[in-house]
Amino acid sequence: MHGISVLMSRFLVVLGTTSHSGKSTLVAAFCRLLSDRGFSVAPFKSQNMSLNSWVTSSGAEIGIAQAVQAWAARAEPNEFMNPILLKPKGDRTSQVIVLGKPLADKSAEEYYRDIEELKEVVDSSLKELEKDYEYIIVEGAGGAAEINLYERDLANIYVARLLQAPIILVGDIERGGVFASLFGTVALLPEDVRPLVRGLVINKFRGDPAILGSGLESLEELTGVPILGVLPYLDLDIPSEDSVSLGDKSAGPAGGQVEIAVIRLPRISNFTDFEPLERSAHVRYVNLDEPLGQPDAVIIPGTKNTVSDLQEMQAKGMADQIKSLQGTPILGICGGYQILGREIIDCGIEDTMGTVPGLGLLDVVTRFDLYEKRTVQVKKRVTGGGPILEKIRGQEVTGYEIHMGVTSSGGEIAFGDDGAVAENGIVIGTYLHGIFDNENFRDAFLDYLYERKNPCAPGKGRALAPKGSGFQELAQAVEANLDLEKVWRMLGLD
Repeated sequence: MHGISVLMSRFLVVLGTTSHSGKSTLVAAFCRLLSDRGFSVAPFKSQNMSLNSWVTSSGAEIGIAQAVQAWAARAEPNEFMNPILLKPKGDRTSQVIVLGKPLADKSAEEYYRDIEELKEVVDSSLKELEKDYEYIIVEGAGGAAEINLYERDLANIYVARLLQAPIILVGDIERGGVFASLFGTVALLPEDVRPLVRGLVINKFRGDPAILGSGLESLEELTGVPILGVLPYLDLDIPSEDSVSLGDKSAGPAGGQVEIAVIRLPRISNFTDFEPLERSAHVRYVNLDEPLGQPDAVIIPGTKNTVSDLQEMQAKGMADQIKSLQGTPILGICGGYQILGREIIDCGIEDTMGTVPGLGLLDVVTRFDLYEKRTVQVKKRVTGGGPILEKIRGQEVTGYEIHMGVTSSGGEIAFGDDGAVAENGIVIGTYLHGIFDNENFRDAFLDYLYERKNPCAPGKGRALAPKGSGFQELAQAVEANLDLEKVWRMLGLD
C-alpha cells in the first residue's frame, strides 16, 4: 500500500450504501459547518464518475459535486479535490480525466490495468490538499460494499485503508430496505475497514422519525455502530450531482408558467445548466422517443458524444420534431450547439469517420480532428442581435467551456468569438456552460418567452420563486437532525 503522512483527526470519510444516497450532500454540509466554525476545510473525492463537470480557474475539469462542496467550504475548487474523473461514453468506455486533463478513452479493463499509477495520483493529491487545509472531508463513490472491487476500489476501500479515518455511512430510505442496506454494507466491509465505521445516517425521510425508533435501536445493536440521526428529504437550491438526479425532477403541469423542453440526450452532460430556470419556468425533460408537443422553448444540452446523440435524435424522430416547430426559440449549449449546425466532420475522435448532417438551424460547421479538450472559464460580451439578445447587447456574460471540436460560424456571432445566432434571432448556440447563471441572459430569455406567451402582460408573467441560501439551509438541517457532537469528536473537536 502506498504511504501518506496524515493527521487522522483531520479526515472524515463519508461512504454510502448506494449511489445517490446523499454522500455529496452530507460532505457539503460538513464542509459548511466546519467553515462556519472558522476552519479551513476542503472536500475530496479520489474518483468520480459523472457527466456533470466544472472547470476551475486554472482550466482543470473536475466533477461538479466537488466544486459545489468547495463552495460550501468557502474554498476555491481545484483539481486535487477530484483528481480522477470518469466521463462515461455509453459504449463501455469512459474518458479518463486525471488532475483536470483528459488522458484517454479507456475500457474498465484498461482503466484497472493502470490502477497502481492512479493510486499515486490519489496519494499526491491528498498531500497537496494537506498543505492548505486543516480538515478534509472525503466522499466515497457508489456503494461501499462492492465486494468484487475491493482491491481496486480507489474511492472507498483504498482511501479508507490509506487514511484510517472515521467513516460515516449514509443510506437512502427512499429506495426502500435502508436497514438491510446499512447492516449489509457494514457486514460486507473488509475486516480491517469495518471498525472505522463510527456512525450511520438515514437520509431522505419524508415522515415522522419517531416511527423508526425500534428499527434504529435494533440496527445499532446489530452493527455496534451508533445512529447519528435521520435527515429529512431536502429540496435545496444546490446544483445536482449527476443525471441520476433527473429522476427527482418534477414533471407536473406547466400551469401559467412557460414550458421549456430540454431534450434528454442519451449521454446528457451538465444538465445543471438549466436548474436556474426551474425557479421561474416549467422545465420538462423529453426523451428522444417522446412527443415534443408545443413548448415555449427548446434547449438541446451538452453531451459526451455529440455525433452518437445526433444520430439517435435523427433515428428516433426528435430531430424532425424540433425542425418542424414554427417560431419557437431554440437554444443549443456545447454539444447542443454543435447539433444545431449544418454538419459535423468527425475524423475518428468520436468513434466515427466522415461527415454527419446536423439539424441545419445554425450556419455553423464543427470539426473533430484532435483529441484535445478546451476547458476554461470565460467572460464574453453579448454581440448577437434578435428579440432575445438585443436587449443585452454589449453586456458581459460569464461561463465555462468544456468541449472537444472546433466550430466555425458563417453567420452572426452570439457572444464575442463564441456561438451563433440564426437570422430569425431565436435560434442560438453557444459553448458557454453556466449561461443561465447570468441574470441578464436569464432574464432576457425568460422575458421574451413570457411576453410571447401573454402579449397583453409584458414583463409581468415571470414569477420568480424565492431563492434561499442552499448551503445555510443544508447546514441548519444537518445541525437540527444529526448528533454533531459525535461527529466533532471523530475529528478531535470537543
